[in-house]
Amino acid sequence: MISRTRQIISVILVVIGLGGTDVTGQDPIYSQFYNAPLQLNPAFTGTTYGSFLSMNYRNQWPSINVYETYSVSYDQFIPRLNSGLGATILSDDAGDGTLRTTRVSGLYSYEIKFRGDHQIKLGIEAGLVQLRLDWDRLIFFDQLDPRFGTMTPGGVTIPTSETRPEGLTKNYIDISSGLLLYTPNYYVGLSLKHLNTPDQSFLGAIQSQDKLPVRFSIHGGYQIELSRNKRALAAFITPNVLYIRQGDFSQLNVGAYTGLRDFFAGLWYRQAGNNGDAIIVSAGFSVGYLKIGYSYDYTVSELTNGTGGSHEIGIAFKFDNIYRKRSKYNDCLSLFR
Repeated sequence: MISRTRQIISVILVVIGLGGTDVTGQDPIYSQFYNAPLQLNPAFTGTTYGSFLSMNYRNQWPSINVYETYSVSYDQFIPRLNSGLGATILSDDAGDGTLRTTRVSGLYSYEIKFRGDHQIKLGIEAGLVQLRLDWDRLIFFDQLDPRFGTMTPGGVTIPTSETRPEGLTKNYIDISSGLLLYTPNYYVGLSLKHLNTPDQSFLGAIQSQDKLPVRFSIHGGYQIELSRNKRALAAFITPNVLYIRQGDFSQLNVGAYTGLRDFFAGLWYRQAGNNGDAIIVSAGFSVGYLKIGYSYDYTVSELTNGTGGSHEIGIAFKFDNIYRKRSKYNDCLSLFR
């Protein structure tokens, strides 16, 4: 069963990577979006007084080795420019190495204050993306024998009639933008990824279906303060929602994040299109400059949890105490720090 699933995944990957159909690929999306805010919206660049370094890892469906995603992000706020600067590196490994995506991006945001405690941040991201296809790992339908699989009785791999592309590496520029409105009580964000709808085809013939569709996302939350001490916010809960749409794909996450002194936890439900997808649980701690979180996606769709669910680890180093105490923050973005 696992072998058969891998074969099907390889076929899907070649459709996505080579174009020629109406199917398009979607971005990797972290369940712990609050631990990877720059991957969600470039307007989150520079939301701490000091520098902020985050590292994230996601292993989706480990039982069948489908997706592994790694990313590192750095950003900081520059008060004299009223701006945030940042950089990210993301690597996504699909189909156990069949298709690899590497993205390096630079980010910029500008902050506007109004009505005293209301703030708007406008963000932009420009990145260079490289796709690499391992053609020899692909398995096509004409290589599958109902009795022997992909090998003849003599142990020879069944050949395919598919034409190997001349180039198995694709490079392109990727442009994104975002907006973030936040107050002491609530935040609302909007981001548009892949504004230039870059071509992803390995075949060279550019069709509309070969272009990466714009990813639209809207996210928001309300922070309920439960207690505060002299140093900082001691306890809070933030109900939040995240909606993403890209091409024919849509995703809705609804849940809440709570922090209690040095510990935090969260619970969400994810809907993919018209189908229930997963229940997400997370927990972690934040001590001094260090924040570590873990989350698990329990699959509730027809795929069942035989996929192994999904695991995520997020690690952040936040150096805002060097410049100013956290108690000086007058906003609702505690879950992102």
